[in-house]
Amino acid sequence: MVSSCRYQEGVLHLLDQRQLPGSEVWVACTSVDSVAHAIETMVVRGAPAIANAAVLALAGSAVRRARERGSWRDDLGVFELELTRLGATRPTAVNLFTALNVMRDLAAKFTLETPRHEVAAKLEAAAHRIVAGDVSTCEAIEQYGLSWVRQQRFGKKLRILTHCNTGALATAGSGTALGIIRALWAAELLSLVYVDETRPYLQGSRLTAYELEREGIPFRLNCDSAAAVLMQRGEVDLVCVGADRIVANGDTANKIGTYNLAVQAHFHQVPFVVAAPTTTFDLQLNDGKAIAIEDRSPEELRQIAGIRIAPPAAPVFNPSFDVTPAALITAIVTDRGWIAPVRATEIRKVLAATAVCS
Repeated sequence: MVSSCRYQEGVLHLLDQRQLPGSEVWVACTSVDSVAHAIETMVVRGAPAIANAAVLALAGSAVRRARERGSWRDDLGVFELELTRLGATRPTAVNLFTALNVMRDLAAKFTLETPRHEVAAKLEAAAHRIVAGDVSTCEAIEQYGLSWVRQQRFGKKLRILTHCNTGALATAGSGTALGIIRALWAAELLSLVYVDETRPYLQGSRLTAYELEREGIPFRLNCDSAAAVLMQRGEVDLVCVGADRIVANGDTANKIGTYNLAVQAHFHQVPFVVAAPTTTFDLQLNDGKAIAIEDRSPEELRQIAGIRIAPPAAPVFNPSFDVTPAALITAIVTDRGWIAPVRATEIRKVLAATAVCS
């Protein structure tokens, strides 16, 4: 599988996903600000991958400072500024804040006299644990997704429609929704993947199609507005998508266009499944109305790949995410089991289960 990042000796190398599938360009990030800018400009994207990049950025910064003598007293203020900078990059994806809180809690255990090299070693080890945990989480989501599909007894190889990119480019492992698709293909339970192009940033056509083609998984690309026609014709057996934030009642924020799919799937009686790690849940919010939705640059709609397709000053509505009500979701597949029906009591029950890794 393709990888979205490489970390070596304090430097984070990110695969520039804006250049895919045309070319594979790696960006060397040697500061927290450069990683934050890479997150903001979509060099790296996908909720788990953003979290991984953020913690590796913090670790790399500490490693670089440790090349000079000093203690935590010298770096505490810088670390707090770095946390703030990274936390401001993408407001909707809760995985980022969960990971940053792990690093913040660890840093709170250092004394002011803790040597820089000891701080760096502990922050780096914690970042690597978070990344390794993401890999294990993806593997668990694969298996729970496979088990859920088998329990449904579809009786045939599935045609699955997916949205955005939820694979190896969005995680440290095989992915969430795309991880389930990979597992179904390996188990010979999949016949075809329909890939929404995912306007306006085209993560489906540029990234998901790229991953599926690399691995020889059969797919067919469709424009977002053709999804309902596919369902109307009976050509979709299951819709499987990812998530950036899931709140206490099961309302789910995901890439813009997901809500459209959920409504269409509900009308056509097609199961609609969300795949997400438990770190995506935000139980402090009661329902989806409280989720902060990121607005993106108007230029994402006014042009494609630098080519203008709309008047330069055209007013634009460009939310990056939408919220799908829990009532439209058939099941949520997590690394601790699946949630069905999707309601607060079932969510709490699954989240209380033993984690796949600690």
